[in-house]
Parts: sequence; structure tokens; C-alpha cells
Amino acid sequence: MKVGLFFGSFNPIHIGHLIIANVMQDSTDLDEVWFVVSPQNPFKQRKALLHEFDRLRMVELAIEGNYHFRAMDVEFHMPKPSYTVDTLTYLKDKHPQHDFKLIIGGDNLTHFHKWKNSDQILEQYGLYVYPRPGESVDYDHPNVKHVEAPLIDISATFIRKSIEEGKSVTYLLPPLVEDYIKGKKFFV
Repeated sequence: MKVGLFFGSFNPIHIGHLIIANVMQDSTDLDEVWFVVSPQNPFKQRKALLHEFDRLRMVELAIEGNYHFRAMDVEFHMPKPSYTVDTLTYLKDKHPQHDFKLIIGGDNLTHFHKWKNSDQILEQYGLYVYPRPGESVDYDHPNVKHVEAPLIDISATFIRKSIEEGKSVTYLLPPLVEDYIKGKKFFV
């Protein structure tokens, strides 16, 4: 089985994430997309993140009923900060029958060479890249697949700020995720 790994803080997961994951699964040779919730992205500050279990729960709520999607907490049990290459190695050891591909946005491709062991990731796993607004990256490599997808300019930062300001986030979040955030009084 070919599995696309969609890493992220998902703070919170929003419809942009879901649209990209759906396009990746539906328009490529990926059988499934696994949402890998990162407890701490090495490039992001910890203080801005909700607890990892709350972010995992929101992913589970967002993908409920879609048998092509899975929520993964694999990085919760690994040293922090977590590095993509270590997670890929761990997952390949646990699931040798799967062919893993990394799903990233064009904005991440620009800085991909700065990632830990980026050459190893590229050679052993490969990248499925979706476009991002304002990014025009032409990275020619046999293990980089550019996937046509809608340009979605929704950010978790915008959603958090909107909630903090008492504005509506309806249509930006799956309803179950919006209810979970309201129930927990997150970002207010």
C-alpha cells in the first residue's frame, strides 16, 4: 500500500488540510493519507501549541468516517523535537509492507534542503508537493511529484486569531472540530 504522510501541528486542523489530503489521495496513486500530528515542530515555538492530545483528537474528529485517512500519534513517543527523517525510519521499520511518501507544500520545498537528512528523505521516500499561494517552486527530481491542487490560503494562525477576536470560523473548520474548540474554550 502506498501511504502519503501529511505532517503538521494541526493547531487546529482545518478544511485546507482536509482538501489537500483528499486531493492527494484521490488524484494520485496514494491509497491512504496518514495525518502525523507533530508534538513540536523544530521550526515552531512550543508556547503557541495546544496540547498534543487535543490536536490529535481534533484530527480524529475531522477525518471521522473517511477510511482513506488515519490520525497518527507516532511522534508523541519519540524524542522531541521530532524530525521527519526519524519518524519515516520508525514507520518504515513498523510497516515495511508500505511505501511511504511525504506530502509537503511548495513553501516547504523551498527550504527542504535545511531539513535533517533531506537527501535521505528524497532518495528513500520521495515527496508529493502541493502548490501554496505565492510560491512557484520548480524542483526537478525524479522523486518529487508535483500534484495539481487548489491554492488554499487558510491558516491555523488566522483561525486562532479569529476565535480570539470572537469572529466566526464556520466553514473554516469541520463542524466537529469547531464544536470541540468551543467546548474546550480554546484560543479565547
